[in-house]
Amino acid sequence: MNTKSHLACDYSHINCLRDSEKTPHSLKSFVSFSIFPERVVPFLSRPTLPALALPSGQYLFSSNAICRSSLKAWFDRVAAMNACQSAAQKVLQGKGLQGMKSYMQKQPAPQSSQCRETQPCERVVSEEEMEAAALTWSKGLNTCPPATKKQHPILPQEGKRNVLVTSALPYVNNVPHLGNIIGCVLSADVFSRYGHLRGWNMLFVCGTDEYGTATENKAREEGLTPQQICDKYHAVHSSIYKWFQIDFDYFGRTTTEKQTEIAQDIFWRLHERGFLIEDTVEQLRCENCQRFLADRFVEGICPHCSYPEARGDQCDKCGRLINAVDLREPQCKVCRQTPVIRSSKHLFLDLPKLESQLEQWLEKSTSTGDWTANAKQITRSWLRDGLKPRCITRDLQWGTPVPHADFKEKVFYVWFDAPIGYLSITANYTNEWEKWWKNPHQVELYNFMAKDNVPFHSVVFPCSLLGAQDNYTLVNHLIATEYLNYEDTKFSKSRGVGVFGDMAKDTGIPSDVWRFYLLYVRPEGQDSAFSWADMALKNNSELLNNLGNFINRAGMFVTKFFEGCVPVMELQEEDKKLLALVSWELQQYIQLMDKIKIRDALKHILNISRHGNQYIQVNEPWKKIKGGDSERQRAGTVTGVSVNIACLLSVMLSPYMPAVSQTIRDQLNAPPSCINTMLEGNGTFVCSLSAGHRIGAVSPLFQKLEADQIEALKKKFGGQQVFDSAAVPAPAVAVEVGTVNQVDPEKAKQLTQAVAEQGEKVRALKAQKAEKAVITAEVAKLLDLKKQLALAEGKNPEPAPQKGKKK
Repeated sequence: MNTKSHLACDYSHINCLRDSEKTPHSLKSFVSFSIFPERVVPFLSRPTLPALALPSGQYLFSSNAICRSSLKAWFDRVAAMNACQSAAQKVLQGKGLQGMKSYMQKQPAPQSSQCRETQPCERVVSEEEMEAAALTWSKGLNTCPPATKKQHPILPQEGKRNVLVTSALPYVNNVPHLGNIIGCVLSADVFSRYGHLRGWNMLFVCGTDEYGTATENKAREEGLTPQQICDKYHAVHSSIYKWFQIDFDYFGRTTTEKQTEIAQDIFWRLHERGFLIEDTVEQLRCENCQRFLADRFVEGICPHCSYPEARGDQCDKCGRLINAVDLREPQCKVCRQTPVIRSSKHLFLDLPKLESQLEQWLEKSTSTGDWTANAKQITRSWLRDGLKPRCITRDLQWGTPVPHADFKEKVFYVWFDAPIGYLSITANYTNEWEKWWKNPHQVELYNFMAKDNVPFHSVVFPCSLLGAQDNYTLVNHLIATEYLNYEDTKFSKSRGVGVFGDMAKDTGIPSDVWRFYLLYVRPEGQDSAFSWADMALKNNSELLNNLGNFINRAGMFVTKFFEGCVPVMELQEEDKKLLALVSWELQQYIQLMDKIKIRDALKHILNISRHGNQYIQVNEPWKKIKGGDSERQRAGTVTGVSVNIACLLSVMLSPYMPAVSQTIRDQLNAPPSCINTMLEGNGTFVCSLSAGHRIGAVSPLFQKLEADQIEALKKKFGGQQVFDSAAVPAPAVAVEVGTVNQVDPEKAKQLTQAVAEQGEKVRALKAQKAEKAVITAEVAKLLDLKKQLALAEGKNPEPAPQKGKKK
């Protein structure tokens, strides 16, 4: 690249940064770098290709795509180059930084979001790039066989990159919503598929987290045993992930003998090495139920905001964490009696004793691995004030039993127990599980999760494994998303707000389109939101009019103009420039995917199809095919290059939209080796469909989402259905009960379910801020049902507490 074009490109980087808080530093770095070539610009938060090699062996880097495109929106390329050259000359002539700052302040602000989504990002392509791209193109496909199908069990192999991928274990007691899906399993699936295409030795495991308070509570609500609840919802989860095409190598669960065996082994190793301590905790105990009440079995008035239905661990209204003993007017959720405060002895993981080991490991892992910024920040916040001992036992029945004789009536707390599920699930997959989990020098571990799970994966679980001192594989790369919201609110099953996994397939929208949109709005750096209008826009503009339009046109031209056979291609300078642009986008895609920047990498796929559409539009092969020999030859070259780009797109799409990707390759009759060839090294765009190659039948890939269809779906999932009396099951009919103290277990069971359902209805109405009269009527029904329940259980129904009244 010559000096002029280099200055023009990097000047756009300065201009895009001028409103940033870091502008002075960034600008200073750039100017000193441009004048004194022995210094290298400190780069950026995302990978890019070198723009210029320096004599020292170091490199200059061009600006990112958004900035380049923004520069083009201000003025045409020639004006930009001349203006930037002039500004640079002023610097070189001694007029300094102020002259360039003054010039920059006259320029309009960039419109980066618009350019990023509506047109290909322009970049200057050198002669060397074009020739290199043409040479690579001419090499064709590799002769080596493509990646083979998985042979189970997958085990680490010498000489290969062995990658173990986990996604946070979804809690079994409920149906996952779209935010849950993108936050862990879908993101992990994309990376796992990508790694497999790259030839890495991948193992992707996950499963349902099945122990704990919430499972016991759900079982009570539904009148089932905890095991029956786990069996029911494990099947629900499996079905949902199968529909979303999540390609686990093994999807297990934590209620297994292997879980008990491995968790108890880690416990004893921690105990023997002095990393467990005993302490007494004040807890709420229900004398009527004869049990200590775990957090979610207690309900009362929030001590912070006075919300009347706060749980014993957190208030749903103000969001603050709560110690159950601090609740005002607490009630046992099982029998509605008032619990008392009692002391209970528990075991704690001595995190302070492990803190120095943890910090040493964290320093190495975060500096050498790919940890998202939020994962680092959340972990730092835990360490900032020093770690505190953390309780690892609970007074429950449903959990992994504590094997210590003094704690035989307790189980492990879910956040000690659940991450061990990764190990036990792998152990249920293969008896040789230790080759993955006790092999840190040969295995790279990637953890995918939402940000609320970070401290348990970066502090608590690593401390457990470090303290066990058994050569465990610890996380190398911790990838945490922010939150995905629903429209302008949060997902809520009880309020009927948002799309949950079991509902998505009933919309008639293919799972690949769901995958595409969730990945397009993946909350990588900040919270994002699912929007029906935006989903329709992205489907109709990006998938239908951009990606699908290009791929379909390329295939149709081969079918219509060349009898289904790829024509001879004679590359001209314009074609070579396109090859260079496409190759650059492919290389950016690979660098970003390697760094697990999944959302950003997707934009480069769409950039390629935009380049292709523009190329077809400028060259008009449908007109040239009717001309003389030279024009017919030109139409053939444009068609052949385009259909090869379509083949490349099918490869790049494979991790994101596996069904669509396979459909494209089927339509093009693409050779299997195109996959491993294109994605080897830094990215290799070759001619995979050579002249004479016969393609298959071509048909459209996507359908338009109509406005009325989207409006109907938005209404359906917006919460309105909760208040449709025909759609909401009525509470169970009041059952006459006998005299006080006459127990009727069957009626009590029915009424327990009725109370739970009516309670959910009341909470939904309050959350939606329904009219006061409506809420009061429903609260009255709830209180009446609670009285009947008390009678059925043989208790004296005391006057209901005033917790249901709002000030």
